[in-house]
Amino acid sequence: MSNEFYVRSHIEHGINTIEFYHPQSNSLPAKVLEQLANEIHFAGTHAETKVIILKSGGEKSFCAGASFDELASIQTLAGGQNFFSGFANVINAMRKCPKFIIGRIQGKCVGGGVGLAAAVDYAIATEKAEIKLSELAIGIGPFVVGPAVERKIGAAAFSALAIDATMWRNAEWAKRKGLFAEVHETTENMDESIHRLSNTLSHTSPEAMAEMKKVFWHDTAHWDELLKERAAISGRLVLSDFSKKAITKFKVAK
Repeated sequence: MSNEFYVRSHIEHGINTIEFYHPQSNSLPAKVLEQLANEIHFAGTHAETKVIILKSGGEKSFCAGASFDELASIQTLAGGQNFFSGFANVINAMRKCPKFIIGRIQGKCVGGGVGLAAAVDYAIATEKAEIKLSELAIGIGPFVVGPAVERKIGAAAFSALAIDATMWRNAEWAKRKGLFAEVHETTENMDESIHRLSNTLSHTSPEAMAEMKKVFWHDTAHWDELLKERAAISGRLVLSDFSKKAITKFKVAK
């Protein structure tokens, strides 16, 4: 794989595939978050797009969450809120998008990566797709992605993930809790299922799907403000001595 990050989209037969990549386990710096939000917004307004597939490059990790390099470089409250608002913008773009978003979850999801998996409308994963909400371990919390995760798996499962921040949960756990709609033994089987579903949806009524999406996301209109407030909490906590030391330790360990 390349040493350069990217976000790109490809439209074929009404299926818009949005792919992101970062050489550090598909972590998410601000630029990737901004480009992702823009691509999702564009796909939602694009007449030829009937359904969206969200995927990441590489084989091992779907998404490692926030970029540790950028977390370590945050120096001000405004800088912290701006960075975490990037996650809020992506989740809100996914929420407001009138097209169904299928998630291709080929590997591990950490922190914000779990948030992305929760914000898609239908997640199809492999057995390698373990999940972990690691934020508390570095002195913050899953504040921005929390509403999306809790909406999908419920308060009890979300609390367990958020509190036991160093424990991996396997893909079957994630499926039982409702995060993943399907879990497949192989990447080939996962991709076959994604192809089948996306092809079916590309021939389905766009109006009906848009109305269904509104129903699925009811009671979330306040998320524009809510996620902004949550971003401010993370932005404040990431400046704490505890968080600075923990992030440094994680970077050294890597």
